[in-house]
Amino acid sequence: MIVKELLETLEQWAPTAYAEDFDNVGLLIGDEKSKCSGVIITLDCTEDVVDEAISKKCNVIVSFHPIIFTGLKKITGSSYVERVTIKAIKNNISIIALHTRLDNHPKGVNHVLCDRLKINNSRVLIPKKDNLKKLVAYVPESHTESVLDALHKAGAGNLGNYRECSFLLDGTGSFKGIDKSNPHIGKPSEKVSLKEVQINVVFESHLLNEIQKALREAHPYETVAYEVYSLINSFSGVGIGRIGSLEKEMDLSSFLSHVKKQLNSDAIRHSHPPKKLIKKVAVVAGSGSFAIEDAKQQGADAFITADLKYHQFYQGEKSVLLVDVGHYESEHYVKNLIFDYLTKKLPNFAFVLSQTKTNPVNYF
Repeated sequence: MIVKELLETLEQWAPTAYAEDFDNVGLLIGDEKSKCSGVIITLDCTEDVVDEAISKKCNVIVSFHPIIFTGLKKITGSSYVERVTIKAIKNNISIIALHTRLDNHPKGVNHVLCDRLKINNSRVLIPKKDNLKKLVAYVPESHTESVLDALHKAGAGNLGNYRECSFLLDGTGSFKGIDKSNPHIGKPSEKVSLKEVQINVVFESHLLNEIQKALREAHPYETVAYEVYSLINSFSGVGIGRIGSLEKEMDLSSFLSHVKKQLNSDAIRHSHPPKKLIKKVAVVAGSGSFAIEDAKQQGADAFITADLKYHQFYQGEKSVLLVDVGHYESEHYVKNLIFDYLTKKLPNFAFVLSQTKTNPVNYF
């Protein structure tokens, strides 16, 4: 396997289109044409992780957090980012980062966080904007099922827990080809009218090229008539954070003990508790202060995240319990998520789960 094949496998699972615009994901260091001798998976890419990769004969590191986040104006080894970069290049090690591709993933880091905390029936807290498009295509009645089947196989019509969704309208199509045309039905310069079906399917934006290709290949007409619309629709399963409900209501002490135990957290900070039991819970793994108002507006009793600043704890307004569990503690299990996916998808290749603890925060 070469690095490019690994990148394509990850792209199928967590598309680059899921990432936030500010993020730096994908192949950060290395040559996509180089052969993979071994792949090590980690939360962060530190110098110790690079040393572990070298010792275990792995020349590819798949990291959740990107080691290079902003532009490097020099590489002199004066910072840990520069030292990691130098060491990786010297040892021909490629580094791939996923980050918000998994933050926004329907079954990504926040979904797993909900599973660990036993938050049920969760949905996206902040849907990703401009993630959905709608295809409207016009097909002769005789080819409706074959065209629909091709579109579904390309990923169209997937809505939440439902697959192969579509809406069909019957109508009459008319056309007249010029002398140089080669119509599937009728003859050049002949006006033709026939029964057609209008196919309506919704799909994720990053699938546009595949959807158009599938339509053109399955459609019998020489020139295919279709339209594509961008949707303002929050139904998308792609987006940051999740919100759901605990199986039973909990008081403050029971809830915090539950969170601390499930996330193996050494310390938890929280805001002034609201005068109510906790049932509905929102989560954003990592730094999630930007989502406090979203959690409040959607009626969360508690909001679990990390990296809250002093004054942000006031934003709970005694209506929602704000819980800071620590950045590492909210995300460290994501490397297992990546490892499990790759080992199942590519069972004949050697993947290694990093044993290096990368948490930079220590507790006394």
